[in-house]
Amino acid sequence: MSLHTVLVANRGEIALRVIEACRELGLRSVCVYSEADAQMPYLRMADDAVCVGPPEPARSYLNIASIVSAAELAEADGIHPGYGFLAENPHFVEVCEEHDLTFIGPPQSVMELLGDKQAAREAVAAAGVPVLPGEAAPTDPEGLLDAGERIGYPLLIKAVFGGGGRGMRLVADPDELVDKASAASEEAKAACGDGSLYLEKALADPRHIEVQIVADGEDGLVHIGERECSIQRRHQKLIEETPAPCLSDDAREHLREAALWAARGVGYRNAGTVEFLLAPDGSFYFIEMNARIQVEHSVSEVVSGVNLIKEQILLASGERLSFTQEEVEPRGHAIECRLNAEDPRRDFLPSCGTLSIDQLPGGHGVRLDTAIYNGMEVLPYYDSLVAKLMTWGENRDDARLRMLTALERFELSGIATTRDLVMEILGRPEFKTGEYTTAFLERLLGG
Repeated sequence: MSLHTVLVANRGEIALRVIEACRELGLRSVCVYSEADAQMPYLRMADDAVCVGPPEPARSYLNIASIVSAAELAEADGIHPGYGFLAENPHFVEVCEEHDLTFIGPPQSVMELLGDKQAAREAVAAAGVPVLPGEAAPTDPEGLLDAGERIGYPLLIKAVFGGGGRGMRLVADPDELVDKASAASEEAKAACGDGSLYLEKALADPRHIEVQIVADGEDGLVHIGERECSIQRRHQKLIEETPAPCLSDDAREHLREAALWAARGVGYRNAGTVEFLLAPDGSFYFIEMNARIQVEHSVSEVVSGVNLIKEQILLASGERLSFTQEEVEPRGHAIECRLNAEDPRRDFLPSCGTLSIDQLPGGHGVRLDTAIYNGMEVLPYYDSLVAKLMTWGENRDDARLRMLTALERFELSGIATTRDLVMEILGRPEFKTGEYTTAFLERLLGG
């Protein structure tokens, strides 16, 4: 292996995953942290830890100079960005290369292409993948309104470098466009350091299905199945499952093949996700490709047995893909629930406070990815994700029932969480049958 020391340029449960992967690969890990995260237990699991600034992300986890300085101080030769923060910033990749640091993710050229939503759409369309109408959002109000008129309403505003729903707004008519674009740009800039936007035609009542892919940049390109991600609030996913329910064999195969076409069309390397919208009539459309590992990658690991974080590191080290498509044999069904520090009764207002762990789930078919600890201060600076809970079953209903039991055992106090909401969702008839769309949660909450 060409790498020796990996700098973990993130926080929370994904930082812990990278540290664990480095240990399993015999690599040294160095974790950065902000002043607010100085007491996080996972820092003690890394071989070293470096403070990169105060709590505000712009002055710590988004501060490229501080991150690179930490890498040089720790004598790291690779950087894993996790998800969020700098994970999809092509300038960060460029700076890493300038400092002889291996970026554990796709190359800068691919990230730039995928960051340019119009160019990405053209590339995948040329590869035979259907796309929705859309274009880059002009910064002046008049140009913005003209673009909206060309695309047609309803439309979606999206952050070019965003993720996790940040910078995304649904626009029903021209009267909303300018104000919502301004708010979306500010949100995207705060979360990702860049306020650039993109406009895209919105489908009525679609499903959101994405395909996990892994590529070595040579001949190795595989998918790790698809994930159903339609249960969302404010375009942020709350529950994911794999395989996607209520799909015909033909539709499933077409989605998976389209994801591989898209990856080939952009020359992708490392782990990534190709996202689609599935219309009620069965047609589907490429919406974007995430040039990073995603929060929900864990649920795909549960059914496939593939450690995607380790695979990322190996691929960045110059290794070829360690398995073929025929060797990927997903088994059973898995569901992932995100537990966020938010209060659904108060319009998902972030909840801060001193966290107490009263009981945690475990047992056969249960996986918990989290970095929480008893007495932890949940602060307002970062994403509200507290934990990811995954359950596996021989079939979908086994996984669902196991999840309900696991959630019942997941008892935290001191903060509000989304636990009770996801338990309610799992018990609804629409979820039991698997016949739900991206409008499900809004209808449930009466929005």
